[in-house]
Amino acid sequence: MTRRTLMGSLALAATLKSQSPQTQPAPQSQPRPQPRPRRAPHKEWKPMLGVLGPYTPANVEFAKTHGFNNMILSAGMRSNLDANTITDAQIEQVKATLSKFQMHVSAFQIDGNHIDPDPQRRARQNDFFAKAIDLAGKLGVPYIGTQSGKDSSKPFQAQVDEIVRVYHEKYFPACERNHVAILWEPYPESPNIATSPVGFEALFKAFGDTPYVGLQYDPSHLVRQFMDPIQTARDFVDKIHDVHLKDTEILWPVLRAGGINPVNNARWWRYRIPGMGQINWREFFSVLQDAGYSEAMSIEQEDPLYGADNNPGPDFSPDFQTGFIMAKRYLDQYVP
Repeated sequence: MTRRTLMGSLALAATLKSQSPQTQPAPQSQPRPQPRPRRAPHKEWKPMLGVLGPYTPANVEFAKTHGFNNMILSAGMRSNLDANTITDAQIEQVKATLSKFQMHVSAFQIDGNHIDPDPQRRARQNDFFAKAIDLAGKLGVPYIGTQSGKDSSKPFQAQVDEIVRVYHEKYFPACERNHVAILWEPYPESPNIATSPVGFEALFKAFGDTPYVGLQYDPSHLVRQFMDPIQTARDFVDKIHDVHLKDTEILWPVLRAGGINPVNNARWWRYRIPGMGQINWREFFSVLQDAGYSEAMSIEQEDPLYGADNNPGPDFSPDFQTGFIMAKRYLDQYVP
C-alpha cells in the first residue's frame, strides 16, 4: 500500500492534498516512533547530523570536534564491534568513549544475506545478526541497518515469504528483548530485494504492522537506478527511521556514449558528498521536515574526490575527514 504524506512548499501558502498513510501504533513496550505530527513552520528543524564509519575513539572524537552529534557504526564481522568477539570490558570502554564525547549512535551497519541459500552460511549469518541485536541493546543503539536478504533461485514472492519467516524466527525475539528494529538500506549490489518501491511495498505488506522493520533511506541508490528518490521518500516517509546522506553524480557524456551497460565498462556514475550530485536536497529535506522527521541523518562518505578510495582505516584518513567537513559545510544550510 502506497504511503503518501502532505507536502507543503517552503515559500507558498497553498497545499496539495494527497492520501495520508495508514499507520499502526507500536506496542507500548517498544520505543518505536509513532506517526509523526506535522511540524509548525516556525519551529526550527534540528534532526541529529552524523557520520558513518568504524568505531574508534579517534573517529568519535573527530565527529564531536567537527560538530556532529550522531554516528552510524560499522558492526560487521571482524569490525571493532564484532558481536562474536567483543568482550564485556570492551563494551564498557565503548560506552565510556561515547559518553565522554556525548555521541549518540543511531544505528549499526551490518551487511549479510539473511536467507542465504547455503544452509551453513545462512546459519552463521543468522546467529551473528541475532548476537548483534543483543549488542545493540547493550549499547542503547535503536536500529541496525542491513539488507533484506535474497535468494535469486526462488520466485520473488517466495523470497518475501522466506524473509518474513526467518526474521520472525531468528531476529524478532532479540528485537523485542532489546528494543531494536531492523532497517533496510536500498543497496542494489547486495543480497537485497528492498531496493525499490516494488520491494518496499511487498515486504511491508508481508510484515504487516510489526514495529521491527523499516527503512534506512539512502537516496543515492535510487538515483543511479533512475528512480525518483524524492517521491519514494514521500511515499514511504513513515517507514524511514535512519538516513544515509550520500549523493550520486551521473556522468552524462560517458552515459550517452556507452549506455548503462557500456562495452568498455566505463563508469557512468559515482558517489559524491551531498550537493555534488543529482539529488535535490532542498526537496528531500522538505519531505522529511514536513513529516516531522526528527531522528538521525548521517553522511556516508564514498566520494573518490575526498579520499574514499584511499582510507585504509579504521581511523578516518585526513582526506576522508575533509569529505565529511565539506559535506557538513553544504548541509548546514538545511540542517542547522
